[in-house]
Amino acid sequence: MTVGITGGIGSGKSAVTRELAYRGYAFYDCDTQAKRIIAETSIVQFQITKLFGKRAFSYNRYNAPYVAKRAFEEPELLKQLNEIVHPHVLKDLEDLTRYRRERGAQDPLFVESAILFESGLARLCDQIIVLDAPDEVRIKRVIDRDYHGNDTPKNRELIQARINAQRREIDSQLSVTHFLNDGNKPINELVNQILISL
Repeated sequence: MTVGITGGIGSGKSAVTRELAYRGYAFYDCDTQAKRIIAETSIVQFQITKLFGKRAFSYNRYNAPYVAKRAFEEPELLKQLNEIVHPHVLKDLEDLTRYRRERGAQDPLFVESAILFESGLARLCDQIIVLDAPDEVRIKRVIDRDYHGNDTPKNRELIQARINAQRREIDSQLSVTHFLNDGNKPINELVNQILISL
């Protein structure tokens, strides 16, 4: 069984998957695997450099903060970046699920992605869990995580724009199970609920 875990920025996907990994469940973090693919795949590096310029790679290392900043400021760039990277992530996950099926794996594989539907990864999932939280909780989490607690109007504006964009994509989907992850319930209890729902 392949279980997608999705939700917008700051919804707590990573906390849930960390707990699942701690319990010994297999999981596939799409962001981490995308970075690995970018680091290892020359055609992807070439296409990203063509799109973002030489600053996309600094001393042959992917300049993720630079690319992310430009991509989220320019939606067309984000769309083109996704068109470069997503097919490779999709194939990688397809290969993994095929391998697990051939090996007769019985335990679920959890797949974490903020853009599970948009990327086409949802079609590989037997069940999909959507995590959500109030916007203010999500903004606070992202400020603490990505901006080291630097709570400025500009940072809030950028985070809110990402929340809004991702919400439109997620809310348009059907056949999912929603869980509230607002911080009022310990992660281990939330994960218990998710496992029971499967």
